[in-house]
Amino acid sequence: MATLIAMSGLPGVGKTVLSRVLARRTGAVHLRVDTAEAALRHSTLRITQAEDAGYRVLAGLAIDNLRLGLDVITDTVNPIALTRQIWAEAAATAGAHLLNVEVSCRDATRHRFRVEGRQSDLPGQTVPTWAAVQNRYFQPWWGAALSVDTGEGTLEACAQRIAAAIGGKTG
Repeated sequence: MATLIAMSGLPGVGKTVLSRVLARRTGAVHLRVDTAEAALRHSTLRITQAEDAGYRVLAGLAIDNLRLGLDVITDTVNPIALTRQIWAEAAATAGAHLLNVEVSCRDATRHRFRVEGRQSDLPGQTVPTWAAVQNRYFQPWWGAALSVDTGEGTLEACAQRIAAAIGGKTG
């Protein structure tokens, strides 16, 4: 059975880099909401505020890939119950297992350094400031989620924990 690995966490905690490491390790498809939202902003639709559109695009792509039997990693902030429900519905629709992963960097100094040192790799994307990250609303998890702290260990060790949770799959 395919697995939908729904990453979540504040900007700058290392979700994208961790997702890329995990995708290389497991062969899972990596779907990044920033990429979808950047494409939407540059479309002829002239969407300036993506709202949930990026999440909905990723959910559709995730379902397609899960139905092919591929594991999928969704790389999003995923801050509230509503966005988390999108992944639960996508996994259920595809008949896949859902693994929620809460990514954090509890070392505030390291987290701030990452946020302040970030540069966008996507045209037109503005990365948030440290103040914006600190003020970002993020609901506590109401359900089971695997927690990984990218400030404690290496990204490879975090990816290994996630891979073990999905049955030790390697690509």
